[in-house]
Amino acid sequence: MTAVSYPGVYVEEIPGGARPIEAAGTSTTAFVGVAEKGPTDRALRATSWEEFQRHYGGFYPATYLAEGVFSFFNNGGRQCYVVRVAPSDAATAAIDLENRAGTDDAVRFSARNAGDWGNYLLLTIGEAGIERGNGFKLTIRRQPAGRPKGDVPENVLDLPALETHDDLVMDPASPNYAVERLERGSELVRMESRSANTNLQAGFHRGGAVAAPDPLTLTAATNRFLISLDDDGYQEVTLATASATLTAVAADLQAKVRLLTPRKGSTLPAVFTGFTCAVTGTDRLLLTSGGATEKSSVRIQDAPANSATGLLRLGEGHGGISEDALAVRRPAAFIGDLKVVQVGDNAESGIVTGATLGADGNIAGLNATSYKNAFGLLDKKTDFSLLAVPGVGTSQIMDEGRAYCANRPLQDVFYIGEVGIGDNSPGDAESFRRRLTKANSYGALYYPWVMALDPSGRTSGTIQLPPSGYMAGLYGRIDATRGVWKAPAGTEASLNGVVGLETELTDVQQGNLNPISVNCLRRFDLAGVISWGARTITSDPEWKYVPVRRTAIMIRRSIYDGIQWAVFEPNDHRLWASLRVNIGAFMNSLFRASAFQGEKANDAYFVRCGLGDTMVQDDIDRGQVIVLIGFAPLKPAEFVIVRIQQKAGQQ
Repeated sequence: MTAVSYPGVYVEEIPGGARPIEAAGTSTTAFVGVAEKGPTDRALRATSWEEFQRHYGGFYPATYLAEGVFSFFNNGGRQCYVVRVAPSDAATAAIDLENRAGTDDAVRFSARNAGDWGNYLLLTIGEAGIERGNGFKLTIRRQPAGRPKGDVPENVLDLPALETHDDLVMDPASPNYAVERLERGSELVRMESRSANTNLQAGFHRGGAVAAPDPLTLTAATNRFLISLDDDGYQEVTLATASATLTAVAADLQAKVRLLTPRKGSTLPAVFTGFTCAVTGTDRLLLTSGGATEKSSVRIQDAPANSATGLLRLGEGHGGISEDALAVRRPAAFIGDLKVVQVGDNAESGIVTGATLGADGNIAGLNATSYKNAFGLLDKKTDFSLLAVPGVGTSQIMDEGRAYCANRPLQDVFYIGEVGIGDNSPGDAESFRRRLTKANSYGALYYPWVMALDPSGRTSGTIQLPPSGYMAGLYGRIDATRGVWKAPAGTEASLNGVVGLETELTDVQQGNLNPISVNCLRRFDLAGVISWGARTITSDPEWKYVPVRRTAIMIRRSIYDGIQWAVFEPNDHRLWASLRVNIGAFMNSLFRASAFQGEKANDAYFVRCGLGDTMVQDDIDRGQVIVLIGFAPLKPAEFVIVRIQQKAGQQ
């Protein structure tokens, strides 16, 4: 309450008591499978097919993850998570390079993750744009599609740059430290400064070419500059005003700097007493620190007045370049005809001191345990509600997938399963269903596989594709237009991008499969290929239908997220009333959206919370608030029966 201390008008805000509960999302899907590339230790979100390609590559032979994600987005899906599964013997492509001191195996560049894809990466190392002398520029390209590894094209530098990272340095204290910059900013490679990369050099500054005649004439207007050694701070140096050769100026400059004393207690006197200045290449000054530590450096600035830097071509503004102690640890510069190095597939010669081929590993060796372990990477994700493993249609995978969904703490995920690629006949589908050992309502089985034009373009005809990706997209499309309580089936549940089915079913054949909860895909003349089933894998009649289970999942997740504010509130009638009001308002919004049966709200749902109703005093003493929520779910009109009777006895 506002403290009242003087006559006047006081205005304050008070809470209205309403805490709206938002409906949880129902259409974000998690896909698990084998990909061309991508991390294997975490799930990444993709909001488009292009984003999936950036993280996980394109269509990968003999697997169906990419096809599943492609058909998901093509059928109405908006966003998904992806978990890549890779064999234990998959290898990561890498290349070892010399550093600028010529030390072998000093720097390693490796593909971001395991797989043969890394063998096609091409690296170019050049000089930095701003951090001249201390930094380098890394450009990453990729071998053109269809070209064999190692066959680098003549016009390799004309290939588009996939990534460019400039001003990378070898100082771990710098925000531009190459190892950390690439770790944060590259989706293609990472870099390692290896144990052999310990070289140091005395920091130096090499001036630009002196264009003035020799001897030089320094005057009172051109004889001063500022110098800093080893980050000790800038000090002014005044050179003799006389005509002298460049060699004599170098000797005078060296003598004057050696007379300076350190400004910082941490700077060793030898930094100044060991300083040297010499002429290199006949027309340039080379200024070298006497320090031998990792911070050894030489920096030059113009003096406030009477600057000698222009005449002596010192400082970056006059063509000078500084190299610090750690600059020598940079990867070796390309020389001669060397244009690129190929990660993983480069001969060991010149600056390349080692290479490791990337490999996909034995994909055929993956089993149900491999995928079960991959499901665990989704444990901390709470914003997805569907799970699919496209193309891996085995009873073990489907059992593990549904078990994972049912065993999550909130039981907030639904599994979309499918038969195997070889389960072509209705009898195969029936056998598949009977092999399932875990009967719960947290999953649905679809049959048969669909026929579609090859999205990868490898073939010109149609190919078999798993239905789970199509169905995941369809779930999202129906959720958006009708609501999660509408069965993802019927004449509006058409599958985009499908030209046919691997097996065309008759009504009698589906009549044998529908009672055992095999959801069939059918083709009808006027509707095309559609989903024509909506049953879960369960014997419990209460949860027989997909929309009933998914509606319950949505309600559970929404209320869980929406009443977190109640934790640690006083456990009395005010809290109970507030919970009834807020949850009741949410349930009423669903009722008005036609999510429940019943003409009136009282027939459609109830919310109870209170002493003597849902709790006893012992519950309150244990700190428990118990809310009971009931709803009358909409069940699909699976069988529409029309009775026709002839009127008799009428003229």
